[in-house]
Amino acid sequence: MDDIVIARALHVVAILMWIGGVAFVTCVVMPSIREHHEPKDRLAAFHRIEDRFAGQARFWVLLAGASGFWMVYRAGLWDRFIDPHFWWMHAMVGIWAVFAAMLFIIEPLFLHRRMATSDKPADFARMEGMHRVLLMLSLITVLGAVAGSHGLF
Repeated sequence: MDDIVIARALHVVAILMWIGGVAFVTCVVMPSIREHHEPKDRLAAFHRIEDRFAGQARFWVLLAGASGFWMVYRAGLWDRFIDPHFWWMHAMVGIWAVFAAMLFIIEPLFLHRRMATSDKPADFARMEGMHRVLLMLSLITVLGAVAGSHGLF
């Protein structure tokens, strides 16, 4: 059972760094870029910062997924995915899947090329809005997971 304790600790750290990074980018970096850069320069400014963060985000998302899967596997928690009281388990997997798809498939294969050559203010605004939505869904998921894992639901 020590491996589950270690997996849980790694999972919490991964979530802290991953969702904390999303919160920092959404609540600090993007508003700062919006305030200090002309609309046509915002995406380029974002990409200069995002390039340094993308590798870290990928690492934390992978660690969150691996540690979460390990805990479900080792503790035999598969049945929770058919019980609606454990809605937060679905939410965790769903949020993880969205971010994993964005970081490992959509962004590198499609979005990065498009955004790297775009100077359209609407693209930055759309990206900022999407970050806000994903942050809100992530925070609801974290609240639900903490409360649910401690017996609230």
